[in-house]
Amino acid sequence: MPTYIEELFALTGRVALVTGGSSGIGYAIAEALGRAGASVVLVARRPGELAEAVGRLEGHGVRAAAISADLGDRAGVARVCDEADGFFGAIDILVNDAANNIRRPMAELSADDYDQTIAVNLTAPFLLGQHFGPRMAARGRGRIINIGSQQSISAFGDSGVYGVAKAAVCGLTRSQAEAWSAHGVTSNTIIPGFVLTPLTEPAQAVPGRVEQMAARSMTGRNGLPDDFRGLAVFLASDSSAYVTGQAICVDGGFSVH
Repeated sequence: MPTYIEELFALTGRVALVTGGSSGIGYAIAEALGRAGASVVLVARRPGELAEAVGRLEGHGVRAAAISADLGDRAGVARVCDEADGFFGAIDILVNDAANNIRRPMAELSADDYDQTIAVNLTAPFLLGQHFGPRMAARGRGRIINIGSQQSISAFGDSGVYGVAKAAVCGLTRSQAEAWSAHGVTSNTIIPGFVLTPLTEPAQAVPGRVEQMAARSMTGRNGLPDDFRGLAVFLASDSSAYVTGQAICVDGGFSVH
C-alpha cells in the first residue's frame, strides 16, 4: 500500500521532459521528479554535461535519457519534439527551464541580443508547449512548469530584453492555462529569487553582489537549486490539479522585501 505522502505526490508512471536539465535548477527539478517516480528526459546543449547528469540520475534509480539540442534554434526545438516520446513514452510533464541571460545596459543591447534572448527564453517554451500541450490535453492530463525570474515581476540589474522575455513567460503560462486546464493540463510559473547556479555566475563574480542579493531576501540568504524540488514535485503531481495559471515565487521573500 502506498503511504499517504505517496498518494499525494507520487509520479510513478509519469514521463517528464526538463529543458536546461543538466545543471542548476533544471537538474534539481529533474532529480526530484525522478526520485518521486517519473522517468526523465533531459535537454541541454552540451553532451558531456548531459551524460554526467543522466549518470547521476541513474545513480538514484531514476530512468533517464538525454537529448542534446540548442533551443535557440527552431530546428533544435523541432528535434526535441520529434525524439522526446521515443525514450519512455509520451511526455506528460514539461519543465521549461533552459535560459540564456544577456544582461547589458538597455541602450547597448543589439538586435542579435534580442533575437537570442527571445528565442531561448520565450519562443522555445512556446513551441514546446504548442507541441506537447495539445497531446496532453487529448489524454486528459498534463503539467507544464515554466521557470520565470525576478525580472518577470520587477526591473533591476539591467533587466533589458531578458526582463521582457521572462515577463512574457508569465503571460504564456496564463494563456496555456486558459487553453488546456479544462482538459486536465495545468500550467504554472515558478519565479526564483537570486539563485547560485551557473546561469548567475557572471553576477556572482561582481564583488559584493552575492552578499547584496542575500541581504534583499527576508531569509538572509540566496537560493540554491534544491530549494525548488518540493514545489516542482507538487506542481507535477495530481495534488496540484486545481492550481493553474499561477506565478509562484520561491525567493526567500526577495520579491516582497
